[in-house]
Amino acid sequence: MSKATAQPLSLKVASGAFLAFWCLIAAFPIAWIAVMSVKSPRDAFDASAWNVITGPATRAAGNGLSLLDIILGLIVLYFAIRWAFTRLPGLVQQYSPPGLIVLGWLVGAAVYGILFVLIFFGALPVIFGALNSIAGPLGTPILGLTTEHYVAVWGENQFYRNFMNSMIVTAGVVTVSLTVGTLAGYGLARSGSNLAFWLLIIALVFRALPHSVLVAGYLPWFINSAEILRPILGDLAPTLYGQPLAIIAVLVAINQPFTIWMLRSFFQNIPSELDEAARVDGCSHFQAFRRVIMPVMWPGVITTGLFSFLLGYNDFLVTALLLDAQNQTMVPAIAGYFNRETTTTDQVEAVAAAVSITAPLFLLVMVFQRQIVSGLTAGAVKG
Repeated sequence: MSKATAQPLSLKVASGAFLAFWCLIAAFPIAWIAVMSVKSPRDAFDASAWNVITGPATRAAGNGLSLLDIILGLIVLYFAIRWAFTRLPGLVQQYSPPGLIVLGWLVGAAVYGILFVLIFFGALPVIFGALNSIAGPLGTPILGLTTEHYVAVWGENQFYRNFMNSMIVTAGVVTVSLTVGTLAGYGLARSGSNLAFWLLIIALVFRALPHSVLVAGYLPWFINSAEILRPILGDLAPTLYGQPLAIIAVLVAINQPFTIWMLRSFFQNIPSELDEAARVDGCSHFQAFRRVIMPVMWPGVITTGLFSFLLGYNDFLVTALLLDAQNQTMVPAIAGYFNRETTTTDQVEAVAAAVSITAPLFLLVMVFQRQIVSGLTAGAVKG
């Protein structure tokens, strides 16, 4: 770096301090509710921050971590994260079927998450318990910790049903959005007509509409869907209101303009000479798209897919209005916990449910971080 472009020390310190302050402000709520979720209700809502962190009442109930647990747990966590960043990508590349790398990543992330939960919450407590019994002072609990609230949420409250509903909705939104978005984005990027530009402008205007407007427009059709579809499907005509399929349709309608716009920007950064070379070699337009352009586009597809995933995963308004209690996804279900529960134990369980929904997001970003960074630096914000 030349002296002309080198930053002065004061600017480096100021920018570093601002970044550190911003990270602290952004990470504090997540870290704090994570701490609360593993404490007894008395510790979780204690007026003293030190008691919330150390959990004296939780330790007194026989639930806690010793110094040996903390040291060994951090070592295992370090190697687990390092393995995810170094070895997992290579295994996914090696064992994924040709042309199905995204499916390979999804399977790899799911297997990694399941193994992580089984090892950390299944095997390690048993091993650490045996070590603590022979470790003397090192095996004495110094930090209160209990997982009983997570057990109650996922077992007694059957939060896994809400989790499965969220996975169905997000999988449908991502699949439909990316399928339509890649085809439409490619067509608009290679189109020389001004009509493509105005189509994108109209799409963005549609994307800017409040979600409540779209829900109000779709609601009568979903409620009366059985009567509308009965001439076609007969007695098998379904009522879409309250079903995940209705949520997928609405969220795709909301998300599709953004997906098309973003993927079009990625396609525009791929030289059209690649298409021409594939056509010269005998490929049809679709073969050139599938065999030549898409392998280059995977970082952009994964980045766009992440935004589509976040839309379906974090949505509250659409899912709360169009899904019944049996098919509710996680975000409105957690809001229902906070609204209806009154005891401190129930409130801590609601906090544990809120922490639970962040784990898949961290896993997703951790597994796909290389593709996300590559996609964001490939010109996704250019139009």
